[in-house]
Amino acid sequence: MKTAVIIFPASNCDRDMIIALEKITGHKPHIIWHQNTNIPEVDLIALPGGFSFGDYLRCGAMAARSPVTKKVIEHADRGGKVIGICNGFQILTETGLLPGALMRNESLKFICKDVNLRVENNDTPFTNAYKKDQIITIPIAHHDGNYFADEDTLAALEEEGRVAFRYVDDKGQPTKDANPNGSRNNIAGIISRRKNILGMMPHPERLIEDAQGGTDGLGFFKSIINAIN
Repeated sequence: MKTAVIIFPASNCDRDMIIALEKITGHKPHIIWHQNTNIPEVDLIALPGGFSFGDYLRCGAMAARSPVTKKVIEHADRGGKVIGICNGFQILTETGLLPGALMRNESLKFICKDVNLRVENNDTPFTNAYKKDQIITIPIAHHDGNYFADEDTLAALEEEGRVAFRYVDDKGQPTKDANPNGSRNNIAGIISRRKNILGMMPHPERLIEDAQGGTDGLGFFKSIINAIN
């Protein structure tokens, strides 16, 4: 599986993503600076977390207009796989590749902790290695992870099975207390209508081996390999 990781000014989770992809695929991903529009032919493009362009204007707004992003959109339009983690999710909403927006956390504070997620749909290229309704633990680290969309968009996401992950408590219930940032419907991650693009705020790349405290993020990457191979 061939992969690429896009790096923007102030990306700070690119190394985590690069290491995860190399460990799991056995191949080092192509590392693409945001001004480089020559992306080799790859199966997956990853937009990592961080604070691209210092979150100036809005999180992901300037990165969405970087030269490389047009090529990412073209890759997605051809059906290529794209993942956006944390700031990458924010960038995907700013490009319009995914609906909605990521707003300031409801608490107005930066949050860094492990959270419980429920796998809402395991019939996607990003979740097929999990069981439906499986509860996994994945870290979050964000200030603007409050997912917002209008009622029609939320209804479409739910009806079309495009909510990939949802914040839940230890019993698997999407309660208010289990919601770390105020996201509508406790949404933690969504997929595109063609199922080739995923955005999520939690960081699966930070939990792929026991040395990190757990391996619940491993299924995310195994799912992509299953879908591509």
